[in-house]
Amino acid sequence: MSTLVKGLSGPLSSPLPAMLDLGSVFGQIDIYLFDQILRGRIAPGMRILDAGSGGGRNLVYLLQQGYDVFALDADPAAIQSVRSLASRLAPRLPESNFRAEAVEASTFPDHAADVVVSSAVLHFARDEANFAAMLAGSWRLVAPGGLLFCRLASSIGMEGQFVPLGNGRYKLPDGSDRFLVDEARLLALTAQLGGALVDPLKTTVVQGQRCMTTWVVRRTG
Repeated sequence: MSTLVKGLSGPLSSPLPAMLDLGSVFGQIDIYLFDQILRGRIAPGMRILDAGSGGGRNLVYLLQQGYDVFALDADPAAIQSVRSLASRLAPRLPESNFRAEAVEASTFPDHAADVVVSSAVLHFARDEANFAAMLAGSWRLVAPGGLLFCRLASSIGMEGQFVPLGNGRYKLPDGSDRFLVDEARLLALTAQLGGALVDPLKTTVVQGQRCMTTWVVRRTG
């Protein structure tokens, strides 16, 4: 018995074993980032930069498939994990592609990537100023015509259920503190950046706990 998988880098012409270890192929990739791959928006030959990569959970498939991958994270241990991952899966990539730097102060050049990934990063902003700096630091890395893929905590779908702490931060019912945005804020930011939404905003509401919104913006200028 076999399974035919389509849409990863285009249709695969040969069947894959039914017992394929999906974790070894895709790692712990964000399902909404995976959706962008399936829809052909993250295609072979593109430069992908994970801005706030952690240990590289979103990079396993991209490294194995030969993408030109870059990553930054303020935690040196996280970047060491990414370098170790890359040394196994994509040894052709130089260590300088992976940098222990804050998103708002990275040394990557402007327009460094066709797709910049910001998955569960921006909601860790300390305050309004830090959020603005982190977003600006991510956006400047996006090449003209490229994408900024963001997953971040929001209030969409659970309005009024969070305790304000000031400066854009809230106490969530799950016990965590996060910087939250709402629909109006994300639409205004899209316009301020000079971008265009690729998809309508999509929000997952975790029952009575938190909301996570997917925000995908194309750089049009």
